[in-house]
Amino acid sequence: MRIFLSRQFVIFLFTGGFAAVVNFASRFAYNVFVDFPMAVTLAYLTGMVIAFILAKLFVFQRTSHSTAKSAALFAIVNIFAFAQTWIVSMALAYYLLPAFGIHQFDKAIASAVGISIPVFTSFIAHKYITFREIVS
Repeated sequence: MRIFLSRQFVIFLFTGGFAAVVNFASRFAYNVFVDFPMAVTLAYLTGMVIAFILAKLFVFQRTSHSTAKSAALFAIVNIFAFAQTWIVSMALAYYLLPAFGIHQFDKAIASAVGISIPVFTSFIAHKYITFREIVS
């Protein structure tokens, strides 16, 4: 629990928050050209690229991995995070929100909630796997 009170986690939240805003906003742009499931996928990939760059620059600067290895590990961690995002977004958009009679902004709500789910699991995985710090 202490790890989530660290300065590093707070910076992760800000950089990840910015990447999430990019993810969220780009979903609307992609949705002009493709259906909702594909727009969620493309938006997630867009946010993931932004998140990697910001994490490497501002959150996990002292990594023991090369940039290429970190990028590969980042992608693997994010496959699992994407699964969480996808399942939550689709369940909310197509089942839960309609069941509660929520139809206005349903896909926006579903995207926002889906994006926020993997914050804690991703931080742990990126800290200890993707950007494992150099041991002094």
